[in-house]
This record gives sequence, C-alpha cells and structure tokens, in this order.
Amino acid sequence: MLPWKRLIRPLAALLLAAAATTLPATSAAAADTAATSSRGWNDYACKPSSAHPRPVVLVHGTFANSVDNWLGLAPYLVNRGYCVYSLDYGQLPGVPFFNGLGPIEKSAQQLDTFVDRVLASTGAAEVDLVGHSQGGMMPRYYLKFLGGAAEVNALIGIAPSNHGTTLGGLTQLLDYFPGAGDLLSTATPALADQVVGSPFLTKLNAGGDTVPGVTYTVLATKYDEVVTPYRSQFLDGPNVRNVVIQDLCAADLSEHAAIGLLDRVAFHEVTNALDPAHATPTTCLSVIG
Repeated sequence: MLPWKRLIRPLAALLLAAAATTLPATSAAAADTAATSSRGWNDYACKPSSAHPRPVVLVHGTFANSVDNWLGLAPYLVNRGYCVYSLDYGQLPGVPFFNGLGPIEKSAQQLDTFVDRVLASTGAAEVDLVGHSQGGMMPRYYLKFLGGAAEVNALIGIAPSNHGTTLGGLTQLLDYFPGAGDLLSTATPALADQVVGSPFLTKLNAGGDTVPGVTYTVLATKYDEVVTPYRSQFLDGPNVRNVVIQDLCAADLSEHAAIGLLDRVAFHEVTNALDPAHATPTTCLSVIG
C-alpha cells in the first residue's frame, strides 16, 4: 500500500464524519442549508464576475454528497472569485447521507434541474461542471441526451468512471465511507451502471465520447485503485484534454479519493481548465499556490 493511502483513508473518514454532523437528514434540506455548512458555496446571492462569468457546479461521486466531497475544492474556488454550487443526487429511499447510488439516468435529470436553478439564480448563460468519480462521468449523459450541451461550457472530470470499472474496483470505495458496506444488501443501481460493459455505459459511449460545443478535461492519477485501468477514464474526441496528474508532479501520490478531496495540484489544474486564457503551469509547487 502506498504511504499516502495509509493517511488518506482515516483523513477521508474524518472529513466525512465532520460533514455528517452538519448535514440535515433530507437532501431537500441539505440544498437549502448548504451555504452554512459548506463555507460559502451554494450562495444563491452570488453573481458571477466578468473575470469568472460562469458559475461552477460541483458533482460528487458514488457514496458521497454535496458537502463532504468538496471540503477542499469548493473553498479553493470560492477564494479565487468563483460562484460555486454543489448538489446531492442519486439518493435511495431510506438511505441518508450516502448519495450517488440511484440509476445514473435519473441522477442526470437531477443535475439538469439543478443547473437550471443555478442559471436562473445567477443570470449566467452557461455553467462549468466539475465532477469527481461518477460525478465526472454522469454529466456526460446530461450533455448527450438531456440538452445539457446548450447550458454547459466545460466538463472537468476528476478520476471519472467514463468507461467503467470492475465491481471490485467500485467496492474499494467502501474503505473511505464508514458504514457504507451495509448498503451492499440494498440495491445500488449506480454501481451496476458503472461496471465495464453495462447497458448504461454502452448507451452513453455509443457514437462517441463527446458532444459539440463543450470542452472536456480529464484529470487522472496512475495510483487510482477504484476506476481501473486509470487510462479508461480518458475521453476521445475534439476539445478533449486528458491529463495524468503525475506528469505534472511526479511526487504526487494521490489515489482515487485524495485527488478529489485534497490534491491542490489537481485543484490548480481545475482552475486552468475553468479559465484557460489565464492558465499557469501546474507543478508540485502548486500545492502552495
């Protein structure tokens, strides 16, 4: 096991426990109180600036939620002048806190509704999407089948499950989410949808990975143990940039959870993708930027 992995699992559990104390029992309540519990994001009074004219919508991964997945990246972006929003999606009846478990087609519909709310609130014409794991892949259904390409400028996937993984890989997520193992006795459609060769992924990827009018960035780590092989995360098509984070900083040991939770090298590359006209080189020193 990598030394980094010995640290990230208890750290991830600690972050999740802290988030759990602030999360209300229902997702509807969570959406209304996120501004309090999420350190300044989900502020529906925020108006995008001329420097950052598009609001950023953060899309969490499997078993995660709108707060715990973004305790690192959301404040990072808010502090750089972005209007930032995050949603809960993929809830299962009777399962609090752990989201991203329902059928991914329905989750994409929830994303569609949420983006409409953000656009109405901010007056922006388009949003940028940043998603981790399933949250980097699921928006592609919204873009391809639900008209999302007219509302989205860019999709940035952090360790996204674009072409699926093995069920064994997906169950590796359980180590990061105390208590989530109990859900294996409950139907979890999103896990089945993310297995290589699933009907959902076959439909999603038929006819090409991308749609016109949207730019795509994939940030992958070669130490990913959940979405494997890690290069299966990459997309093929125009307006695509696929990045291995170790090509930018060889010392970066982030695996699947860390790259989305607290990897400031990856965070810097997210800001480059959000504002490519003002991009600066991403290096190991980006951790202090």
